[in-house]
This record gives sequence, C-alpha cells and structure tokens, in this order.
Amino acid sequence: MAREGGGQRGGGRRDRQTDKSESNEIVVKVKRCAKVMKGGKRFSFAALVVVGDRRGNVGFGHGKAKEVPFAVEKAIKDARKNMISVPIVRTTIPHTITAKSCASIVLLRPACAGTGIIAGAPVRAVMELVGVKDILTKVFGSTNPTNVVKAVFEGLKGLRSKAGVEAERGVAVV
Repeated sequence: MAREGGGQRGGGRRDRQTDKSESNEIVVKVKRCAKVMKGGKRFSFAALVVVGDRRGNVGFGHGKAKEVPFAVEKAIKDARKNMISVPIVRTTIPHTITAKSCASIVLLRPACAGTGIIAGAPVRAVMELVGVKDILTKVFGSTNPTNVVKAVFEGLKGLRSKAGVEAERGVAVV
C-alpha cells in the first residue's frame, strides 16, 4: 500500500492495486466525527474513495466506521457498486461539459495532448482513475470534496461520444 502526497489533515491520496481486479483506489478524503458521550468523546470516521481501471470505468463511494481502514474498505465496496463507463477520445473527453451537485459547479474541458490534468485534488483523483490524461477543469462555488466528486460524476455521465450521438439521431455527424 503506497502513500502519496497529502499535506492536508485528514486528506491525502492513497493509490493502491488490489488482486481482485485491475482497479486502483484513491482515498480522496477522510473525515473524523466526534460524538459526545457521558465518558468523553467517541470518534468515528467517514472516507470518500474513488475507484477506477484507467480505461474508462470509474466509481466513487462513501463509507463510515469506527476505524479508518474499515471506513475505507466500506467506501471501496460502495465505489465498485457505483461504477460508470466514460467515453474517452484519445487522451481527453469528447466535449466540454458543466455539471452541478449541491453548491459545487464543475467545468470539464478537453485539452490538447501533452497538457496534463489541470485540476484540484478531488477532480484529479477521478480523472486519473478514469484514464484521462489531458483535461482542463475548474470548480466554482463550494469546494467540498464530496460535492465536487458528485458533480464530476454528473458531468462524466453526461458525456456522449460521436458514435453515440450518431446512433441517437440516426444521421452522420461530420
């Protein structure tokens, strides 16, 4: 289990390979919650995880538990259940799209080869695991990692490839 980056408290990225499948996981955020009891505070943890195969399939999940590893495992199981397929054109997305979740608005724009992933941490985690290598992104409004990841997934669900548009309309698109 390799640990990367992560200068923020409770955040950090963890990218690891599992034997079950060809998927990778990145822990986007770990939050600590305190419940005040008679004898003091009782802590629990919530984890936000993104899972992907770097070939167009990606999912995100949320898990809660008394210990961080259990929260991460629950989030990984949830993410594997919620996988979606994303159309990719060479190394980028097919077209520009804007998506919203709660108070977070995310703009995803295709970029030329060699540009790289221009994005903040939550969006970068999703784009790396979906297999996009060149993209420009911008987050407007709230930067809450959970809402940003949800907004990115709404945008990815709205992407359509040229072949998909042609099949839907019944005409050839030039």
